[in-house]
Amino acid sequence: MKKVVTLGEIMLRLSTPGNSRFVQSQEFDVNYGGGEANVCVSLSNYGLDTRFITRIPDHEIGQSAVNALRKFGVDTDYIVRGGDRLGIYFLETGASQRASKVIYDRAHSAIAEASKEAFDWEEIFKGVDWFHFTGITPALSEKAAELTLEACKAAKAMGVTVSVDLNYRKKLWSPERAAEVMGTLMEYVDVCIGNEEDAEKVFGISAAQTDITKGEINHSAYEEVAKQLIERFGVKVVASTLRESYSASDNGWSAMLYEDGKSYLSKKYDVRIVDRVGGGDSFASGLIYGLVTKMDNQEALEFAVAASALKHTIPGDFNLTSKDEVKTLMEGDGSGRVQR
Repeated sequence: MKKVVTLGEIMLRLSTPGNSRFVQSQEFDVNYGGGEANVCVSLSNYGLDTRFITRIPDHEIGQSAVNALRKFGVDTDYIVRGGDRLGIYFLETGASQRASKVIYDRAHSAIAEASKEAFDWEEIFKGVDWFHFTGITPALSEKAAELTLEACKAAKAMGVTVSVDLNYRKKLWSPERAAEVMGTLMEYVDVCIGNEEDAEKVFGISAAQTDITKGEINHSAYEEVAKQLIERFGVKVVASTLRESYSASDNGWSAMLYEDGKSYLSKKYDVRIVDRVGGGDSFASGLIYGLVTKMDNQEALEFAVAASALKHTIPGDFNLTSKDEVKTLMEGDGSGRVQR
C-alpha cells in the first residue's frame, strides 16, 4: 500500500451556524482542519497509508485535534507535543453575492515555534512514497520555513516524490517574502499545484485574459503559466484548479494538468456550494491519489476534480467521500439521486 506524509498545521475551526454572520451568532460549530491535514484525511479515506507531521500543545484541545485525525486512520505517531496553543480560525460562510470570511488567530501556535531538530525525518520518511506540503506552512514563521526546508531535503534524499500546493495567503506573508522562501523550496518539488492567484502572487507569473470573478478562463494562458513554472524550477508536473466564481453559492469547477509539453483539461462541474473551505486540498489529495496509484494523467485529473466537486457539498474542512463515490461522479452520475 502506498504511503503519504504531509507536514503542516492543524487548527481549531470555529464557524458560524449555517450562513449566519459573525455579529449575529451566539455560538460556533467546532471542527478541526488545515491544508495538509485535510489531504491526509482524504487519502486515508481512499485507502492509502497516511502520516501527518506537526507540533501541537500537550493539552486537551491539542489532543482533540489528534483525535479528529485518528478517527479517519491517519498515523499521528510522529506528532511532536509542545508549545502553548493550537491555531484557531473563524469562518463565516457566505451566500449568493455575499462572500465568505475567514479570521485567523494563529500567531505563535505550536507548529509556528517548532524546532527542525524536534523531528526525526529519516524515521518519518522510511518506506514513504510521497511527501506533500503547502505554501501555508512556511508562511507561519521563520522556524516553520526552516522546518519545511529540512523536510523537503530529507524527502528528496530518500527518493520520495514531493508535491506542493502553493496556497498563497496574503494575511500570512508578503509576495516578496513568499517568492524568496518558496523559490528555495521549489528546488525539491516534483509536482506543483496552484491556481491563478498563487502563481501570480508568489512568482509573478500570471494567466492572461483570465478573470474568475467574470467567469472568464483562458486555458492557453494557464498552459503558459505551467511552462514557465517548469522552466524556472524544473518541476515535472504542474496542475491548476480553474474556479469560475459566479457567486458565493455557485461556482464552475475544473482543472488543468501539464507535463512533458502536453496539457490535459478536465470536465467542468457547476457546483452549488455548501462549504468551499478545503476545496483545493481535496483536489490536491485526489491528484496525489491518482498519480501515486499510477493512473494516467487524464484519469488522475478527472479523479481530483470529481473529488473536489464533492467536497464543496460537505460541511467542515475534511473531504468525507469514498473512492467509489468519486468514481461514480467521474463516470457521469451527478444526478444526486438517493442511493438505496
